[in-house]
Amino acid sequence: MYVIEQARPVAMSLPGIEHATWVGHDDGLQQLSIWRQSMAPGTGTPPHSHDCDEVVLCLAGHGELHVDGEVHRFGADCTLVLPRHRTHQFFNVGEIPMETIGILGATPVVTRLPDGTELDLPWRS
Repeated sequence: MYVIEQARPVAMSLPGIEHATWVGHDDGLQQLSIWRQSMAPGTGTPPHSHDCDEVVLCLAGHGELHVDGEVHRFGADCTLVLPRHRTHQFFNVGEIPMETIGILGATPVVTRLPDGTELDLPWRS
């Protein structure tokens, strides 16, 4: 498959998070996933890590990245770089939905809680 019409993010069971997997294993890839997400103001992800590198492009809104006991603020046109196995958490601290694209170096993407438990994601990865 060479050309894919991309879907808009839709509501998921994680409160305040809309998600669309743009490309991954189901599309024939072996080492890459691309996710598009929208996060409502005042919401956040659970703390988590991945067994792969992650790059997040912020397209709109303002957020905070919590990692290694530090808080990093970011906004549109910022790129977040997260090496594999680094526990992190995102929060939308702005007044509009935070729009992001996540590029992950695995497919499917394994996501773990801080205690090492695998998080069963409510979307295809």
